Amino acid sequence: MTRTHLGMPAFPPAFPAFPEAAGEAVRDRVLRANLRHATHTIRDKRARAVAELEDWDRLRAAGKAIKDHTLRHLDHYLLRLEESVTAAGGTVHWAADADEANRIVTDLVRATGQREVVKVKSMATQEIGLNEALEAAGIAAYETDLAELIVQLGHDRPSHILVPAIHRNRGEIRDIFRAEMGEWGRPAPEGLGDDPRELAEAARLHLREKFLRAEVAVSGANFMVAETGTMVVFESEGNGRMCLTLPRTLISVVGIEKVVPTFRDLEVFLQTLPRSSTAERMNPYTTMWTGTTDGDGPSAFHLVLLDNGRTDTLADETGRQALRCIRCSACLNVCPVYERAGGHAYGSVYPGPIGAILSPQLRGTGSEIDATLPYASTLCGACYEVCPVAIDIPEVLVHLRERVAQGGPVTREGIRVTVRPAHGHAAERAAMRAARLLLDRPAALRAGERLLARARRLAPRRLPGPGRAWTDTRELPDLPAESFRDWWTNRERETPQ
Repeated sequence: MTRTHLGMPAFPPAFPAFPEAAGEAVRDRVLRANLRHATHTIRDKRARAVAELEDWDRLRAAGKAIKDHTLRHLDHYLLRLEESVTAAGGTVHWAADADEANRIVTDLVRATGQREVVKVKSMATQEIGLNEALEAAGIAAYETDLAELIVQLGHDRPSHILVPAIHRNRGEIRDIFRAEMGEWGRPAPEGLGDDPRELAEAARLHLREKFLRAEVAVSGANFMVAETGTMVVFESEGNGRMCLTLPRTLISVVGIEKVVPTFRDLEVFLQTLPRSSTAERMNPYTTMWTGTTDGDGPSAFHLVLLDNGRTDTLADETGRQALRCIRCSACLNVCPVYERAGGHAYGSVYPGPIGAILSPQLRGTGSEIDATLPYASTLCGACYEVCPVAIDIPEVLVHLRERVAQGGPVTREGIRVTVRPAHGHAAERAAMRAARLLLDRPAALRAGERLLARARRLAPRRLPGPGRAWTDTRELPDLPAESFRDWWTNRERETPQ
């Protein structure tokens, strides 16, 4: 092993605010072309796959109901899960935050005497920066999902929930493989081209040697069944199954919201998740395991249940619906903002509309990036329409905007506190107060409408002061010659009775 830096670059705490990061991204024509092609292709296929099911709306409602019920009784189902996993030969660890989770995993790997692990895609481990924590402890972590491998070899960051390397085209991937594979293990074949089959074969050969020698694997899980202690991983390549079955020790890091009550509940998600994510009728590789079995699969299984802000999010009656997310990425593929800005602009492992409501709740709105994420949306509602568990993302976005602009009570580390408004929203608060005063006084509102109508020719094309940011990217609408109220009154007078 010649390369020492094996972790993907983490999103830095001082990541720029979304408007600045997005402004830079939209000027990258190659990035925009890659995103436009990929998101349009995925969402068109998804629409056709969903249209095949006459009961899609009922499946969607069922998925929502299952997740809501589980979240209301999360304490009960997590304890039931612990009992089931333990009875099946596994060991359960509880991690309150990222530091605790990283410490648990690092100690478990050290106890095996190994200095490298293979990983099957897990957003939870990216959320906590596990690769960087393992690297600091002298442990190499190798990503085995094809897209994650591309990101890791390219010293890059994921930009999509389902397709982390969506911002890369075939030529860029070829160049990354040629330049980096030899530093991380088996080099790319001589004369490697950009044909997808060639690239996939190069990745297969590169990863196969890692699978065959790995003694420890780290995974996530799409679902955890409280009734049986079963872990479930959905993936499309088979690399995940190699990770989950070949090593002697398997460590799964999973967010506490991923639990479902019974095995039967999987019936709904086995139908909705593949169609919403990869537009497939059935998931290509669905791996399930329950504890350990002599002579079959890993001999040691550890489950690390991760909180890291999830119980605080659960305390918010409006915001908690973000915890229903099953990570299908359908909301990203229909979002006009994500299509143009890409995932890196969100400054989080969770990009797109779901990231805009999940990250500010898990991390709080104290940083500049988290305070701007709730505004990274047009509120068009397309994300809600495609969500297979009916998360009303626009509703949560507006709820979080109110928190950013007004402040108010929130739960942090289990304690109810009051947060102050974020910096830079004084003008917004003043405008809302003025609007409330005006709307409470119909006579003043009517007079203001008539004054604006008479002075419409003097209206500026751009707003001054704080309003300048709004008109930097859009035109002010033309003022009508008369208000709707006056138009309606005149119409009533002119219409024969």
